[in-house]
Amino acid sequence: MKRVAEEAGWPASWKLSAHYDRLEVYGGPPRTGYEYSYRARRKHTLECLRRVVPPGSRVLDVAAAQGNFSLALAELGYEVTWNDFRSELADYVRAKHEHGVVHYVPGNALDLTFPEPFDAVLLGEVIEHVAHPDQFLAKISEFVRPSGWIVLTTPNGEYMRNPLPRFSDCKNPEQYEALQFKPDADGHIFLLHDDEIERLSRAAGLALRELRHFGNVLTSGHMKLNFLLRLIPEAAVDGLERLTTRLPDSAVRKLHAGTVAALQKRS
Repeated sequence: MKRVAEEAGWPASWKLSAHYDRLEVYGGPPRTGYEYSYRARRKHTLECLRRVVPPGSRVLDVAAAQGNFSLALAELGYEVTWNDFRSELADYVRAKHEHGVVHYVPGNALDLTFPEPFDAVLLGEVIEHVAHPDQFLAKISEFVRPSGWIVLTTPNGEYMRNPLPRFSDCKNPEQYEALQFKPDADGHIFLLHDDEIERLSRAAGLALRELRHFGNVLTSGHMKLNFLLRLIPEAAVDGLERLTTRLPDSAVRKLHAGTVAALQKRS
């Protein structure tokens, strides 16, 4: 993907996207928890998608923002449809586009219809921003063909530093409707636990086929550990991440901030 030079007259959403691009795509070796976590999320997400659908498949990227996953998938040979409710970001993504097929369909995904279903849908850091994750996942499943896939990433609700409630413990999700769809961590409403992802998937006609966690306390830069990431060699940080993901499941869920899930639509 091309790097575009920031201009003074850009809209605020473009400038914010360029800021995140410098951290996520164009920077050097990771030095902060945010950079390590993003790199891990990108790695696991692309691995999951490539495992479940081959290049050439049609993929919808929902709430895709500056389109880094959309463009990466297009460069890998997928036919990608970019979506975000901020329609002005479409031209920012177009400016970075170099190779592959990308279609642009801005708008609220809950209000959209498509002429045919997709082989896969990517929900990257989206479901934690909606007041009704059960209804949201059921709607998104309508965009997927039978036996197709949803690859979902979201913060891990069981992570030891998660202060937010479980969705299943909330009696009145309607109270959060005015807060939904806000970007970044300030817009998080619920953080889902593994058992909730499985229940929501089943209710939406999906089967949870794979679930993994990433981003331990160190590589997330939490507990004031960011300074260590500037001192410890990158290979050692990566080795520690691999080690902590091999701990017993209960420890993995407590120590890791991110979740990637692969959900298959029932035939």
